[in-house]
Amino acid sequence: MNKRQLGGSGFNVAPWCFGGNVFGWTADEAMSFRLLDAFIDAGFDFIDTADVYSRWAPGNKGGESETIIGKWLAERRNRDKVVIATKVGMEMGPGKDNLSKAYIVEAVEASLKRLQTDVIDLYQSHRDDAKTPPDETIAAYADLIKSGKVRAIGASNFSTERLAASLDLSEHDGLPRYETLQPEYNLYNRSAFETSLQPLCVARGVGVIPYYSLASGFLTGKYRSEADFGKSPRGGNMAKYLDARGLRILAALDQVADAHHATQSEVALAWLMAQPSIVAPIASATTVEQVVSLAKSADLSLSTGDIEILDQASTS
Repeated sequence: MNKRQLGGSGFNVAPWCFGGNVFGWTADEAMSFRLLDAFIDAGFDFIDTADVYSRWAPGNKGGESETIIGKWLAERRNRDKVVIATKVGMEMGPGKDNLSKAYIVEAVEASLKRLQTDVIDLYQSHRDDAKTPPDETIAAYADLIKSGKVRAIGASNFSTERLAASLDLSEHDGLPRYETLQPEYNLYNRSAFETSLQPLCVARGVGVIPYYSLASGFLTGKYRSEADFGKSPRGGNMAKYLDARGLRILAALDQVADAHHATQSEVALAWLMAQPSIVAPIASATTVEQVVSLAKSADLSLSTGDIEILDQASTS
């Protein structure tokens, strides 16, 4: 499988990143192990999670996803075969929702313990923190890299201006820089990323690992009317996609999928993989069958005509 450079992190990864938000939420520990095994068996090696996953689920407090991944790594003894990315900065409790040096130092230790590892390959700012000076945040990450607890850093949910300012700061002060960006980007949600963030990432060599690659499941094609909303826990979020443009996108996905004997999900991921700056779209799965299907996207070569069909249907 052809691997791609993850920004300037030094890592080369397969072009699909498994989204660990389902672990401890819609996939219990046993199923999570099966999903990860199938993912690795298919030739992939990049797993994304966050300390806050899956705090939103009833009875959870956060850290469930990292804990499951840590148990899987310990049981499979394959830590050196995977690239582990996690995030800090979303609310984990009172006062635990920022990018201050004091909190990052505390949070990284908790993540390392849950993941049962000595080092995090990619540690990401989950969202921008306007109250903490960027130099404080970057300096904290620099200390973690120097101590060997983190190998590279990335940003998620940053504006163009704040990402550019952070990159400039790192360059000026000789500090580690954000090597990756994790934005919301898919066939339905394009303009926010493509307008200015994408050109910045291309120009500065920042690797992009978009989340909601399948628009919370809408681009799988299984939600085509309100009657379909009950098909999964995410169904309640589908109403915002089910408009004239959304239906146009589904029709285009159907057309291209039929031509390639593929699924809509495979086509949607293949489209992302073909976009400038994209390293590995993040997508989750809750069944082994879904893992097997999504894995095929890496081998799905879309023609110029295929991409034009999808682009035209998804243009705002």
